[in-house]
Amino acid sequence: MHIDEALSTTRAVRRRLDPSREVPVELVRDCVDLALQAPAGSAVTRTRFVVVRDPTLRKGLADLYSDVYRHSYRDSPGYIGRVPTSDPAAARRQQRTARSADALDRALHEVGTLVVGCLDGVRLDGVPAMTSSSLLGGVLPAIWSFMLAARARGLGTCWTTMHLAREREAAELLDIPYDRVQQVCLTPLAWTVGTDFRRAGRPSVDEVVHWDGWDATRAGPEPLKGVLRPS
Repeated sequence: MHIDEALSTTRAVRRRLDPSREVPVELVRDCVDLALQAPAGSAVTRTRFVVVRDPTLRKGLADLYSDVYRHSYRDSPGYIGRVPTSDPAAARRQQRTARSADALDRALHEVGTLVVGCLDGVRLDGVPAMTSSSLLGGVLPAIWSFMLAARARGLGTCWTTMHLAREREAAELLDIPYDRVQQVCLTPLAWTVGTDFRRAGRPSVDEVVHWDGWDATRAGPEPLKGVLRPS
């Protein structure tokens, strides 16, 4: 797959995950191997991948995700189906995305491989923005590279952070040392129903680029309110 195609068609796959086909361990290893080539701060690789394939552990992790999704996120102002917009086309896109997110909540229990991306060696609770940005900047590119590698092999992923509201319980479930390893995201990993993913509707370049400083006259998204707080 050409790199431009991978970059422009790696979607958050929710409704088109195919849990009926098992993902070979060799493919998971290939994706991790490529992910490790991503930039790492100070040349120290702190990214870790916890690959969950045991049915009992997968169910426990999916249950944590669903508990947060159904009992906190769905009723919050931040739920995509409730975010206000005056643009009818944008409203329709939001409702489609809401249906897709609801579908992932149901599908996650069926997917045979779940992957938790982690930052090893430090927790970022309450640290300055520069520190958190620097350390997460050494992890997030690797996880994204993992997803791009998966896309190139016909596999679907979806970056989620919902279970982090119950991160300590997930750590106990998976024997992750909570005091020195921070979970960053959770993604399903599965074959997709079809491979014909397209570019998503996004702002134009001119809408998001600010030349030589911030242009305060340019309209941006509504301020984010009602952010879900970990319990």
